[in-house]
Amino acid sequence: MTLLTMGMLLFALVHFIPSLTPALKTAAIQRLGENGYKGIFSLLLLAAFALIIIGWRSVQPSVIYTPPLALHNFALGLLAFAFLLLVVTSRKSRLRLFIRHPQLTGVAIWGFSHLLLNGDNRSVVLFGGMLLWAVIEIIVISKREGVWIKTEPPSWGAEVVTVLIAVVTVAVVVAIHPWLSGVAVW
Repeated sequence: MTLLTMGMLLFALVHFIPSLTPALKTAAIQRLGENGYKGIFSLLLLAAFALIIIGWRSVQPSVIYTPPLALHNFALGLLAFAFLLLVVTSRKSRLRLFIRHPQLTGVAIWGFSHLLLNGDNRSVVLFGGMLLWAVIEIIVISKREGVWIKTEPPSWGAEVVTVLIAVVTVAVVVAIHPWLSGVAVW
């Protein structure tokens, strides 16, 4: 559990540098250059992911709570919506008129829905940690950015393409989920 927890903490801390300590980011860029900063940022995130993956696979799951079976399909629907939000991050969408930070909101929903599906110790650390990190980032970044300036919505054709990309993404994730986590979606 130590490696998984260390990975989650490293992931959060690396991401908190630009949002909570912009002066530290600026100083690092001045010292290392833009590419040097991005390189170290990326290496630290790769280390975090390695710790998370190794930690996840090394922990023997133990039950903390039993997820309600009645919420299984609801949680799967939330997961599909989370992936739609992740796609919206890099595309124009009408959802951006309602959701200021689609990527972080998608991660928060992803974490929450996994907590509705899994009640073991490693799931609570990973998915609860990602949920907590995303919510803190949304609050901090929204406060820093100030007033939310909404953009014009795209055409309906572009919206349909966005949904199709999300559907394909969900299909791929469902197919590779057993390999990634050792757990089938259904």
